Parts: sequence; structure tokens; C-alpha cells
Amino acid sequence: MNSKVPSDYADLLERPIVGVLATVSPDGSPNLTPKQFTWDGAHLRVSQTIPRKKFVSLQANPNYAFMITDPDAPARCLEVRGWLVTVEEDKGARFYLDLGQRYGETDGEPPSDADDRVVMILDATRFTTK
Repeated sequence: MNSKVPSDYADLLERPIVGVLATVSPDGSPNLTPKQFTWDGAHLRVSQTIPRKKFVSLQANPNYAFMITDPDAPARCLEVRGWLVTVEEDKGARFYLDLGQRYGETDGEPPSDADDRVVMILDATRFTTK
């Protein structure tokens, strides 16, 4: 495992690829969810609503794993591990809408759950390539 992103895998964090966020539910069971994300060089940012399992799971146990598979070469994967650093309000679902644009969605309308929407900021400390 590396504490830095391997340079030949950095594109997987920069491209609009849906990754899979893995957490542990409060009852101890694993939970996997496909997620759109952004990367700032140190943190993953994902949109979430407060009532959903993923938010509850990360509040109970802030550790996560995030797998990104190259859609052009499925055997090429990057696993990111770390923990939830903080949660920020997503006022007006602005981050959610920005994510939608990054991933090619053109609707541009806030979702019906906009009032419950937050940005989870995930510290990325370990990287594994496959």
C-alpha cells in the first residue's frame, strides 16, 4: 500500500468514473454503494443525504474503502482507504448539481431531498492498485 496516489493511476481519480464506496453498517455488515465523486489531491468528496445508510454508517465508523475500476481496462483498479474527515452542508444541493455536471447530467434541478443533502469529505491515506 502507498500513502500517495501512484502516478500511473491518478487519472482514475481525475476522470468522471463512478466508484464504489464501502463502509461497515452499525450492525457490522458491509455496505457497498456506487458513488460519483470529486478529488482535490487529498480528499474524496461525495454527496449524501443524512437519513441514508451510508451517512449513518460513516457516523458510527468513519473508516471506508473506495474502489475505482477503469471502464476502458476493467482489470485496472485503484482502491483508496481512509476515514470520514467532516461533513458539510450542501446548501441548495450545489455540490450535488456540480457532480451531476461533472458526470454529464444536464437536468440542473435540485433534487427533492436537497434539504437533507450534505458533502462528505473523506481523507485518503492509503492507495492500492490492482
